[in-house]
Amino acid sequence: MIRMQQVLTTQQLRQAFGAFPSGVAAICARIDREPVGMAASSFTSVSIEPPLVSVCIQKTSSTWPVLRESKRLGLSVMSQWQDVACRQLASKDGNRFAEIEWDAGPHDSIFVRGSSAWMEVSLYDEVEAGDHLIALLEVHGLDISPHTPPLIFHASKFRKIALTLDEERHTDAEQW
Repeated sequence: MIRMQQVLTTQQLRQAFGAFPSGVAAICARIDREPVGMAASSFTSVSIEPPLVSVCIQKTSSTWPVLRESKRLGLSVMSQWQDVACRQLASKDGNRFAEIEWDAGPHDSIFVRGSSAWMEVSLYDEVEAGDHLIALLEVHGLDISPHTPPLIFHASKFRKIALTLDEERHTDAEQW
């Protein structure tokens, strides 16, 4: 039997919210000739027409106010092998791009190599939602690596999708 409990702590909410897996994305741009980026663990598709995706960003982020002013942003859907890079892009200290291989797009967007998909986006709208902002991003261009499994955030941990037996037989690490 399901028994509803009154929400008394943020820990209860984190556990409930963590029951649903979400994709992890890096949002990056070159600003003053330097790479600037952050990780967001709430990436999702929104609309086909117009083509929109969204990420949720903490209002306390010091990186988002810088990125949101860019004409275009690079959004990289992180692959299951990029958990360390994701933690690095989410860190508050140090060089977030140290040892992360990336490519610059034509509009100073930055894309993390080895990801599952890449999208060049611009800020379409921004919605305040509690202690977060929901950034709606319009997709202008994309590329995919269809055999590269994405990184998943579930129950406050990075997780991997299990490959099917057929995928395991027909893939190797060099593809990634």
